[in-house]
Amino acid sequence: MQDEFVPIPQVSYASTAPELSDNTRYDFFSRVVPPDTYQAQAMVDIVKAMRWNYVSTVASEGNYGESGVDAFIQKSREDGGVCISQSVKIPREPKQGEFDKVIRRLRENPNARVVIMFANEDDIRRLLHAAKKANQTGHFIWVGSDSWGSKISPVVHQEEMAEGAVTILPKRLSIKGFDRYFISRTLENNRRNIWFAEFWENNFSCKLSRHAVKKGSGLKKCTNQERIGKDSNYEQEGKVQFVIDAVYAMAHALHGMHKELCPGKVGLCPKMDPINGTHLLKHIRRLNFAGIAGNPVLFNENGDAPGRYEIYQYQIRNQTAEYKIIGHWTDQLHLNVRTMQWPGGVRQIPSSICSHPCQAGERKKIVKGMPCCWHCERCDGYQYQADTYTCKMCRFDLRPNVNHTGCVPIPIVKLEWSSPWAVFPVLIAVFGIMATVFVVVTFVRYNDTPIVKASGRELSYVLLTGIFLCYATTFLMISTPDVGICSLRRIFLGLGMSISYAALLTKTNRIYRIFEQGSMSVSAPRLISPASQLAITFTLASVQLLGVCIWFGVDPSKAIIDYEDQRTSNPVMSRGVLKCDISDLSLICLLGYSMLLMVTCTVYAIKTRGVPETFNEAKPIGFTMYTTCIIWLAFIPIFFGTSQSTEKLYIQTTTLTISVSLSASVSLGLLYMPKVYVVLFHPEQNVPKRTRSLKAVVTAATMSNKFNPKAGLRPNGEAKTELCESLETQTFPTKQTYISYSNHAI
Repeated sequence: MQDEFVPIPQVSYASTAPELSDNTRYDFFSRVVPPDTYQAQAMVDIVKAMRWNYVSTVASEGNYGESGVDAFIQKSREDGGVCISQSVKIPREPKQGEFDKVIRRLRENPNARVVIMFANEDDIRRLLHAAKKANQTGHFIWVGSDSWGSKISPVVHQEEMAEGAVTILPKRLSIKGFDRYFISRTLENNRRNIWFAEFWENNFSCKLSRHAVKKGSGLKKCTNQERIGKDSNYEQEGKVQFVIDAVYAMAHALHGMHKELCPGKVGLCPKMDPINGTHLLKHIRRLNFAGIAGNPVLFNENGDAPGRYEIYQYQIRNQTAEYKIIGHWTDQLHLNVRTMQWPGGVRQIPSSICSHPCQAGERKKIVKGMPCCWHCERCDGYQYQADTYTCKMCRFDLRPNVNHTGCVPIPIVKLEWSSPWAVFPVLIAVFGIMATVFVVVTFVRYNDTPIVKASGRELSYVLLTGIFLCYATTFLMISTPDVGICSLRRIFLGLGMSISYAALLTKTNRIYRIFEQGSMSVSAPRLISPASQLAITFTLASVQLLGVCIWFGVDPSKAIIDYEDQRTSNPVMSRGVLKCDISDLSLICLLGYSMLLMVTCTVYAIKTRGVPETFNEAKPIGFTMYTTCIIWLAFIPIFFGTSQSTEKLYIQTTTLTISVSLSASVSLGLLYMPKVYVVLFHPEQNVPKRTRSLKAVVTAATMSNKFNPKAGLRPNGEAKTELCESLETQTFPTKQTYISYSNHAI
């Protein structure tokens, strides 16, 4: 029967390869030194503490270098925030120029100044030399693993190139007892160590055998009188502490196992012969004692010792180079940044980043596969920086602040009374209202005089009311919009014009019907009395009011803030416009009926243009309507041509109010100012005249136009006496009806 395989637990004092932590493969392996996984984590923490996020790695080919770099890359990915620019491997047997090639690769990305190194002593020395040869002194910041540590040999004669290098080394102490022991060792008292003789020859550069010394070799024969530390340089090997701890760990485990299995007995008992490796491993993993340097010796479930590192920086002070402890790492980093010094004695931490931080209002656009590298894109227009990677549009009533980090309310504007766009229309309206009131007062004062009677008092007062409302509309258009103001705008914007043109249309239609009827018979047309004229005028005006009432029912009036009207490409210039909910089309519809009355009145004015002005007001009304049509023909292209302008609110409001006021001014000036002038300054012409029949008047007018268009005419409805007398002496049929005409406008 074959003996069963018995596993033997191992305790290592120097093996740091990360793969030895794999419990499925190396379940009986333990170590008193921390694995390179902790070292890699410590290096990642150093890089992040320095705010470096773009680094390169260099590894010596082999288990130590490649595993260390792999562990660093893995930890940097897990923690995030660190990217690898270049990952270079140095072959076991580098060719000529291999290190120059490595430096060229590291220089490809000049932003990646930090180089993480898991390399052996010789590779570190040769890499520093290649960097010095490439004139890269002060450019690279080296972060070395424990293979560099605090060793002098890699940096000798190239101190300036290594200045600022940050290195890491497992925390340890020099064991003075070992120094005393080792210095006292000689060839006589250390014969049990079969390698000691070889060490003696190498340490003192001598040969123990006389025959081994060749002439010209420069070697001498060992005298056995040499002493360690006197005749040679001596520095304690850094792993001595861990060797002692490993031996003590195994001793403590065996002692604990002996106490459990062989209580009270000396030497091995049957239960420990042979030793059960699995049972011994349990005792090893339970250990927790103070090591030779005072640090606790213990193991985790994978057999690893806790990570305890000292962090060094290679500094040059007063032309003296030395490794200075700048911190330590035990599960977390403790770093004294104030004691750190960089190439050239600079205190400021050098940068090693792929991309500089984006400014406020800029988003990061990450380079694919490189989370540490990005392009900064400005959040433009109405966008703001929602987070590091996103720009979003501000809400419709907001705009971005100055640096596009948030949104602020868009300023609200309206037409102010102090604005030049409002001052001019208001002045016109004020003077117009004063003139209208003056005419009304004059007419009331001279209400019974022939001129006032001849103008048709009833319709005149209605027309003057419409003119007054046209001027008053200016104040409604400039007032701050609210529900009341917007409702009044709907009512009075078209009402004043409707009343004015309804009255003028009634007048021109009456004149046309009288002369059209009079040319055929002496019977009077229907609906020409003052009461009838008022009824017709108010009927026409009521259509406007009816339309407005229907509009109120369908769409109640309200004030709105229009954020699209002045939404410029530059958000700084954008404004919200406080206005009534009357669109351009609705406004034209509102004025459409008034324009229809105006056009119809103009048509009748054209039809009655042949009637002599001595008999009626047709020609002044005609001139009024022609001028009004010109004003509104000019208004339409200006109004709609500015619909895309940022000054739309001001231009359209000013244009509309001025057009309405000018229309009222034309009617007031052409129809009433001449009468006021006669009443006030020529009262001698304001006298009654003879009464004649309608037939006589119409016939006189017709004959005057036909036979004597240039005949002299008298004011106040009088033709030449000769013509009137000849017309009055004519004999008419006995059954004809006559209507008196006594200075009343026809």
